[in-house]
Amino acid sequence: MNFYHILKSAHSGWRYLVLILLVLAIVTAIAGWLGKKPYTEGNRKLNVFTLIFVHIQILFGLILYFVSPLVEAGIRYWKMEHIAMMIFAAILVTVGNARSKRADDPSAKHRTIALYFGLGLIVIIASIIQMTMADPSRSFFGVS
Repeated sequence: MNFYHILKSAHSGWRYLVLILLVLAIVTAIAGWLGKKPYTEGNRKLNVFTLIFVHIQILFGLILYFVSPLVEAGIRYWKMEHIAMMIFAAILVTVGNARSKRADDPSAKHRTIALYFGLGLIVIIASIIQMTMADPSRSFFGVS
């Protein structure tokens, strides 16, 4: 196995951790927002870990972007769409985390996380679905 295949497997496998953390953070934020619960240190840590895992995934993706034969071949989805959507999703998660820190009201903190992380998750899922449509040999749940 060469560096490209190892990194590709890491990027494909890491997505599950990102998706699980995003869903967990969103569900926790919605429960806190609608249940008028306090914003705890545990909420903050979950959001920061989610942010870190998203950023690590982006780092894997950016390295892959520069070494991938798919990008070098000029395949439009890999060269433009996937990277743009994923960077946009990471920006949404980053902005959501930053804006939640500035909010004073616990309900506003939860609402901000639910909104921005939720939008980021939607963009990520849309990109993964688009990937399966661009390359039928890949699946949403399969490590590719």
